[in-house]
Amino acid sequence: MTPAARIAAAIEVLDRWLDGTAAEKALTGWARGARYAGSKDRAAVRDHVYDALRCKGNAAMLGGGEAGRSVMSGLLRLQGIAPETLFTGEGHAPAPLSSAEASVSGAAFDPWRDIPDWLHVPLRDSLGHRADDVVACLQARAPLYLRVNQRKATAEDVADRLARDGIETIKTDLSSALEVVEGRRKLHQSIVYTDGLVEIQDLSVQLACAGIDWPGTGRILDYCAGGGGKTLAIADHTRAMLFAHDANPKRMTDLAERAARAGVAYTSVTTEDVPGHAPYDLVLCDVPCSGSGTWRRDPEAKWRLTPESLADLGRQQQDIIAQAQGLVGHGGRVIYMTCSMLEAENGGVVATAVAGSDWQVLQERRYGPLDASDGFYVAELQNGASER
Repeated sequence: MTPAARIAAAIEVLDRWLDGTAAEKALTGWARGARYAGSKDRAAVRDHVYDALRCKGNAAMLGGGEAGRSVMSGLLRLQGIAPETLFTGEGHAPAPLSSAEASVSGAAFDPWRDIPDWLHVPLRDSLGHRADDVVACLQARAPLYLRVNQRKATAEDVADRLARDGIETIKTDLSSALEVVEGRRKLHQSIVYTDGLVEIQDLSVQLACAGIDWPGTGRILDYCAGGGGKTLAIADHTRAMLFAHDANPKRMTDLAERAARAGVAYTSVTTEDVPGHAPYDLVLCDVPCSGSGTWRRDPEAKWRLTPESLADLGRQQQDIIAQAQGLVGHGGRVIYMTCSMLEAENGGVVATAVAGSDWQVLQERRYGPLDASDGFYVAELQNGASER
């Protein structure tokens, strides 16, 4: 595919997205109908779509409209590329710009234009003096981090082996974390990955997990396990019995294979089974949330979020943390995590959970794109006095 044909494909995908189709589903649908597209073409189209979603507000302003064609022409202008050089109508290129499209002149670039208006105040209140810098940071693609399975290898050994596969990494201050700086698309074919020496896991999550004093023995429940990344990460820190649960068991479909690859033993439990293994020494709740901390990776989420869905998430979060509190005994702990930067989902939920009770907050930590990678929140709660 030519560069112009890739732009045309991205316009098609964006139009499907604007009609309500999820971005990944729209990309898959396009790819199925474009058998001629190679892997590099599909990757390029995907990058165009996600770049457009990160910057949709400014791109629409510079393109003169909300349609996929307008957004892509505006994105090119944001990138310093004259859209008329690709909108030629030749071959599979988009049709030439009309005189109106060619003469669009937008206002000055503003990163806040790429955040839904109703979220401006909550984000400013939550981020304080760092709000402008954080929002500006969300324009760029997120870095890719790996968690080294320290039960199998060291970061140095993994870095050397990845380099032989054409994947360049750099060390971080955290011994388990490597940042991929080149060759990220080769990762899933690398034997380092297929042998379970690494898992993809953001730096903020790794920092949050490293900051917890996990019980060395006993029972730990990953209550909202999802794909199980934190279940596997916890295994690096403890010999406790690990239990994994998710309200939607389909989310854990790949966990058994990943755990076997990593050499991690765990017990999968249904919602009905969870109380039968209580009390747990620690319950981890990585709750459903707005995902505002991951908007660089999943920019479509910010455009789909509504005040009503955020309020519904808040109710779910309160219910989940209350359920978790009921699963530990005196001296037991609950770890509450979100990938959100909104205080209503973070400290607000925790404050309600401990109000008027014997529960106490042992620590709270916030990570963000400026100091880690994704926005992330973790709080450690304890039921009464410590018995550790």
